[in-house]
Amino acid sequence: MNEKCCMLSELSAVIRINGTLKVIDQGGVNIRITTENAAFARRVFSMIKKVYNIYPEVVIRKSKKLKKHVTYMLVITAPMGTELILEDAGIKKAANTGKQIGMTYLRRLFKKNCCKKAYLRGAFLAGGSISDPEKTYHLEINHHNGYCADEICELIGKFGLNAKVIQRKGSFVTYLKEGENIVDFLNIMGAHSALLEMENIRILKEMRNNVNRIVNCETANLDKTINASIRQIENIKYIRDHIGFDHLPNSLREMAELRLEYSDNNLKELGEMLTPPLGKSGVNHRLRKLDKIAEDARIAKGEI
Repeated sequence: MNEKCCMLSELSAVIRINGTLKVIDQGGVNIRITTENAAFARRVFSMIKKVYNIYPEVVIRKSKKLKKHVTYMLVITAPMGTELILEDAGIKKAANTGKQIGMTYLRRLFKKNCCKKAYLRGAFLAGGSISDPEKTYHLEINHHNGYCADEICELIGKFGLNAKVIQRKGSFVTYLKEGENIVDFLNIMGAHSALLEMENIRILKEMRNNVNRIVNCETANLDKTINASIRQIENIKYIRDHIGFDHLPNSLREMAELRLEYSDNNLKELGEMLTPPLGKSGVNHRLRKLDKIAEDARIAKGEI
């Protein structure tokens, strides 16, 4: 019973999004479902056969254009079956013209979570797409009817996902952003293979981004260290040539001589060479004092 209920929910979404009504003789209508995906066509054919015991006519057309697409059309012509399918799909039609004139909310299909998931699965299979996750995270379901687009958005929201609806070129689009939301939606639909593939891409992207951040951070720190070292050495040479190390306190003189001799060493290594050893903050403090002495000397000479 649950399986049939879920198939009915999925079929309802497929027909509401992908189905069209065609007027035939004596005021009747048929239902047409068109797709370029052979697997999707087989799935819909199988569900219609199981749920309604109807065998849709299958029409295969090959495009003569440059991109030779193959189009599969499932046509349901059985009068009683058509009426029942339209009723189950929540579609009202005019008695004589067969044109679609409205939709009804399918609350009877949404009592169970499995049926809600099946409806979303059908909606995505009928009108959904996912952008390349290597570039951006975007999932959308296109619909010609704003009412149904809002219906899908509301249904997605019941699973805690933040879907939105926009209008684009005469159609309505229910969409999801962010990789986590899309992964959750794939899980809801039961698309576990696609979920795993997307998760792998997300992990690789996150690793690349982390590596890039670390490299950028290390590069920035290295540039900062090199620039500081060059500035310190220039200031110490200025002090040596214009003031003389003899006029410096012993602690600063020792620091200045070490910095000149070991210009490539970092603050920690310089601190370990002092007697007694000094930490990084202590070394930095002494070098700042030397910078200040050089700056004051330049100001006194009118060089700054």
